[in-house]
Amino acid sequence: MVFEEKTVSSEVKFEGRIIKVSVDQVRMPDGSLATRELGGHPGGVGVVALNEKQEIVLVKQYRKAMETVTLEIPAGKLDPGEEHRVCGMRELEEETGLRAGNFAYLGCIYPSPGFTDEVTHLYLATDLKSGTMHPDEDEYLDITWMPITDVAEKIMKNEIPDAKTVAGVLKTLYKLQSQRA
Repeated sequence: MVFEEKTVSSEVKFEGRIIKVSVDQVRMPDGSLATRELGGHPGGVGVVALNEKQEIVLVKQYRKAMETVTLEIPAGKLDPGEEHRVCGMRELEEETGLRAGNFAYLGCIYPSPGFTDEVTHLYLATDLKSGTMHPDEDEYLDITWMPITDVAEKIMKNEIPDAKTVAGVLKTLYKLQSQRA
């Protein structure tokens, strides 16, 4: 069976600073029509910053969409035309004041492919050097260091449900395990 949906029409309903929302009519594999409400997003980057003590830095901030405070790996949105590696290094320094001597690509995730085209690229930052935090003017955050094994435990207890953090920690633990083998 062919699983492709062909776009018949697309109408932008909202275009904001971060997202664009459209309603698309698509032709299904069986020939029928269906409606898709889609969110366009420029994509982003998440960074697992791991120090020599096997601790990672987490950003604590309020997330309005979820109406709660979250613990997440440092992350941010891609600027137009920006390379994801550059974005990751920029966001790491803005949110934590850290710079990395090593910046390894871990791959990407689709945070919610049922309705958005967002792609989040993940990096592992090591050989960390301290600098100065300079968050965006509308960002209120705090940072904390936690052993990566404790973060994994909090993820498994659903105390850290953020998708990029879950994926970034999983990919980092796999990479570390592979390096030991």
